[in-house]
Order: sequence, then structure tokens, then C-alpha cells
Amino acid sequence: MPSEFSSGVVGLAGRVPATDPRPLLSSALTLAGTSLPLTGRARIYTCGITPYDVTHLGHAATFVWSDLLASVVRATGVEPEVCRNVTDVDDVLTAAASGHGRPYDEFALSQEFLFERDMRALGVARPAHAPHARGHVRDVAQLAAALLRAGAAYETEGTVWFRGEDVAAASGLAEHEALALLREFGEEPGAAGSQSPFDVPVWRPSAAEHPAWPSPWGWGRPGWHAECAAMGWSTFGAGIDVLAGGADLEFPHHAYQVAMVEAASGTTPYARAQFRVGSVLLDGAKMAKSTGNLVLVSDLLEDHTGGAIRMMLLHRPWSQAWEFTPHLLVEAEERLGRLYAAAGRPGRAEDVAPVLEALLDDLDVVRACALAEEIGGPAARTLLSVLRVDQTSR
Repeated sequence: MPSEFSSGVVGLAGRVPATDPRPLLSSALTLAGTSLPLTGRARIYTCGITPYDVTHLGHAATFVWSDLLASVVRATGVEPEVCRNVTDVDDVLTAAASGHGRPYDEFALSQEFLFERDMRALGVARPAHAPHARGHVRDVAQLAAALLRAGAAYETEGTVWFRGEDVAAASGLAEHEALALLREFGEEPGAAGSQSPFDVPVWRPSAAEHPAWPSPWGWGRPGWHAECAAMGWSTFGAGIDVLAGGADLEFPHHAYQVAMVEAASGTTPYARAQFRVGSVLLDGAKMAKSTGNLVLVSDLLEDHTGGAIRMMLLHRPWSQAWEFTPHLLVEAEERLGRLYAAAGRPGRAEDVAPVLEALLDDLDVVRACALAEEIGGPAARTLLSVLRVDQTSR
């Protein structure tokens, strides 16, 4: 048997050619202090969009960072398997579609098309799996039944309620803070039929204006947190490597999603690591459709390349909130120019290692860029490829 990997590895499938371009890195990926050894494939579930409006910079930040995570994983020789859902059963979507005089599902598809167009411009790869909530209603009903059997849920008048007191207690939030966040994200603490203000619906009856499906508890529709729990479970099983999404989803959405899967499956932890991307601010407030303080990706693409926008989003610590200003795009364009100039210099293949190590250390793009500019050659070319800023256009 060969003594070094460079000469090939003998296994059940025979000798791996020495020309296999994928590096063999011993370092594990680190995310927010969590060491994440990877082998074979990495299952990444990214909370996707509710397709009822245009894509703003806050959305884009989450999906660009999740795309970078997958790209860094791939650079280690491990294959990322990304699932990015579409929440196309949602009361906000139903209301928006009604306001446009269109069926909810047709309206959702038109908005999803615009979102995908923006993602392509930013170099975000299409996920391996893109489950839609309306295609997984049966899975939500099966999840509800499993939670009832486990004693983690109860049913009253057609609503299956998930017991959420422990979820709120584990969040580290004060009771009034947790209740305020539940209300902000469309829940109704203390609604009729619930036993605790922290209980949330897994399944609920539908009034005439809402879509509805049959279930053992009557015609109704899924709850939001249950949709992601069911889509993730049906795609990857009861455990994943990374749960990704915006920082604002930590509570209640991710907390309840994780708790539902763990309670129904008996498997813990559901996610080996959580990857919550910091919010984008405008004039000191979080960019959000509800407040209307938006910077649209489509507007930025009129004057800037997708690569520059992507670089602006990535050149910072991923977990920190940050304030958007137009000057950041100018800086990103200048940084890209320096990296391309550095990529044109000669260099050695072994110079790539420090750049990859920086990316494996909590996706430290800032340090990786500084190293690539200094070293140049293959190090800069590799960084441009892994960041995927060389695959975007205006």
C-alpha cells in the first residue's frame, strides 16, 4: 500500500488516481467555536424564502454566506449537499397574493422566479434540494402525528399544538422577550385552545381565504416552524450537519424547528452546528420587508457587478450585524481589482494552504483576502474561485 496520499490511496474501489484535484485537509471546519469534522458529504439545510416580494440585501447576505459555506466545504474534498426550502404556504404570502388578485401558488412562483434570477447574478449555486412547503403538507401531518404519539403535542378543535415551554426556557430569553418575538413572527401567544402561550401550531384549521388540505384533524394547513422541520427531515433524515439562516431566525423559528424534529425522532442534536448570518442594517434598523427600509439586489445590479456585491457581503465576520452604505460597494470593487492583480503573479501551489486554512477557521474571509493579496499567484486564484466572485456578472 502506498505510504503517501500523493501516490494514490488503495481501498475497496481500487486506487484513487494521483491526479485527483481535491485536497486532503486534516483541519476541521470551525463555525462559531464549534469544530465540525467532515467526511464524505455535508448536509446543509438553509432556511429559504417566503416568496411574496422582491429580494433585498438582507436576504442576499444569508444565501451568499450559505453558498460560501458550501464552497469552502467542497474545497476540502467533501461534497456539500444543500437543501434550501421555499415556504410557499404562509399567511403573509396568501395575503400578498390576494392583494394582487392572484392565486397564492401562482403568485409564489412568479416571486420565486425573480429571487432565482437575483441569486444567479450573485453566483449562488442552485441547491441540490429545493423542497416547497405545499409539496410536503403530508409530511407535516405525519410530523404532527409523531409529536402527538411522543406526548410533545396535543390537539384541540382541529389544531395540533406543539408544547413549547421548554423551547422558550432554553432560548435564554426573558419571558416577555420570547413572547414579543413569537408575536413578531406571526404567532398568537395564548390563542384559544392552547395550554401555554409558548405553544405553537403544527397543524391548524383553515378559514375560507386560506389554502387547506385534509388531515386526521380536519381540513387545514401547516404551521411555519413545522414546515421547515418536515422539509428538512424528509430530505436529510433526523440529523443534519449545519442549519443555516438569518440571525433573526434563531428564535422562534430555528428553536422550534429543531425542537420538533428532536421531540418526534428522539435524535439529538438535530444540527451539529448552526450558522446564523448577521442582519443587514439601513439607517440603524434591520433591513426588512415589514419596515420597508430595503436595498434591492436588482437595483444594485444595475450599476455594479454581482461579484462586487458578493464581495461586499462576504468581507466581514459572518455572524455580525452591519450597516450598508454605498461606499462599501466601492471598497469591494477595489478589493476585487487587487485580488485579480495578485492572481496574475507567479507563485507556488503550496501557498494556497494558508488561504484555505483561514476560510476553514470560521470562514475568515477578511484574513483570507489579506493573505491572497500578499501571496498572490495560486493563492489568489484559489480564493477567487472559492469565494465564487469570479462567476458573477452584471
